[in-house]
Amino acid sequence: MEILRFPEDAVPRELRDQVVALQDQAWPPDGAATTSDPIHDPALRPLSMLLVDGGRVTSALDILSKELTHAGARLQASGLSTMVTDRAERGKGLGSILAAAAKDEMGAGGADLGVFTCDTPLRGFYERAGFTVLPGTVLVGGTPDDPFPSDRFDKVTLAAFFTDQARRIAPLFEHARIELYPGSIDKLW
Repeated sequence: MEILRFPEDAVPRELRDQVVALQDQAWPPDGAATTSDPIHDPALRPLSMLLVDGGRVTSALDILSKELTHAGARLQASGLSTMVTDRAERGKGLGSILAAAAKDEMGAGGADLGVFTCDTPLRGFYERAGFTVLPGTVLVGGTPDDPFPSDRFDKVTLAAFFTDQARRIAPLFEHARIELYPGSIDKLW
């Protein structure tokens, strides 16, 4: 078993097709044709991480990154998106391996912090991977003209603080509205 990393637009076609099939398991398409083309805004520098066993993708996720300003500090932020594990492989810890590796990748890749949302029932999964819940925190996605706040849904915000600067202001991320604004393609990560 190995973890492979690629810019999203450079994932080999045979692996990308498998990722799309896994995503279709988790989020069935609404009748529109699925595609193995990149799905994220290239401005967010999407990095795909794939857990591969004998040429078969068992779990996948994307890391999205951008600068954000919070509490007067400019920070490099990364977050998880489209995390999925093959239904037949769930419960074996494979997703946990990949999520923990993604946390390490964010820190090694220059992020000051990792911050993202997940559905509330997945909270414990991401906590076991090393992320911390930010109580009462709302991640505001979309754009400043068309905001897309996470409190519209049953979601929690999770974080990991990688740099001294981020750790110093970590308490200011609790019970806060974080203006992420990743754009209109990746409204919320």
